[in-house]
Amino acid sequence: MKSSLFALVLMFSARMSATGGEMVSQFDVNAATRFADLALACVHREYPNKISHSLNSDQDVAPPRKLTPAFYGCYDWHSSVHGHWLLARLARTFPDAPFVPSAREALRQSLTSANIAQEAAYLRAEGRASFERPYGLAWLLQLVAELHEWNDPQAREWAQNLRPAEQAALDRFQDWLPKLSNPVRIGEHAQTAFALGLLLDYARSTRNETFKSLVEERARDFYLKDRNCPLAYEPSGEDFLSPCLAEADLMRRVLPSAEFAGWLGSFLPQIPFTNRGAPWLKPVVSPDPSDPKLAHLDGLNLSRAWMLIGIASALPRDDSRLPEITSVAEEHRRAGLAAVTDTHYEGGHWLGSFAAYLVTGRGIPR
Repeated sequence: MKSSLFALVLMFSARMSATGGEMVSQFDVNAATRFADLALACVHREYPNKISHSLNSDQDVAPPRKLTPAFYGCYDWHSSVHGHWLLARLARTFPDAPFVPSAREALRQSLTSANIAQEAAYLRAEGRASFERPYGLAWLLQLVAELHEWNDPQAREWAQNLRPAEQAALDRFQDWLPKLSNPVRIGEHAQTAFALGLLLDYARSTRNETFKSLVEERARDFYLKDRNCPLAYEPSGEDFLSPCLAEADLMRRVLPSAEFAGWLGSFLPQIPFTNRGAPWLKPVVSPDPSDPKLAHLDGLNLSRAWMLIGIASALPRDDSRLPEITSVAEEHRRAGLAAVTDTHYEGGHWLGSFAAYLVTGRGIPR
């Protein structure tokens, strides 16, 4: 079942939007180059920079490249992290593409042992317990997972260099998750459902059974009894993640297929079992892609698309909701990919990562 449903993911990825909304025939090296170029344009671009920085003394007053020398570009720390993930993902997927030497050089320049030692020291410093928690730290572990899965000597070296920061992130989550009394159910960075999905994929990729058990336990604690998610309340005006779909995309990773199918019926009864009448989920349009917060809505279409595909991948093949889910995923895929351009840095510095996560089927069982 999983292999056939992964083929469904590839079907969704078979066509993507080029700049200006035109469609090209497939997700090929030319399309990958466009996404890679977005990351290459920002991973070592220091300004503009939205810094989230807690100062303990005058010694903490420094430019971003000094504070976090690996992940100082792409406007903010988490976008820099998943910008590096994007370069690794695409270089691994298209090893002979023309952009690969530049991608490797950018990764080599950033992921040195000295840079990562400073990153780890920054994460562990007093007063930074909530820094990039959970979103940015989850992406950091996703970067580790990507390098871990990539059968490449340089990737192994970079993964080894990342170990101090990886351990700092793990320590942070292992301290925080047992204490978290309730999930965070918003459509932005603090959301727990999306982060837990990335964390679970990381734990399985690296065979960290202790961390895997913790994440699965917390997912069940937070979400197993949820019912009737208010999908009609979405989106909030600055969402780039769907609270309802992210929760379902997490729980499909946790529950067996048959159990998940039943849970989904109670959690999202809005998904029709037969041909739809009125639309139950429509793509959104950003009112101003040049606004850093309003541009989030362009990313929402992309994340909704991959979450719907993830949900479909976990359902039994004869589930009658699959045509509806896949149709709505396709609508969101088209809308999301059409918005991935370099016209506005406010979106260009991060939307390529979301697009690559979607079209390469990251997070989908193979």
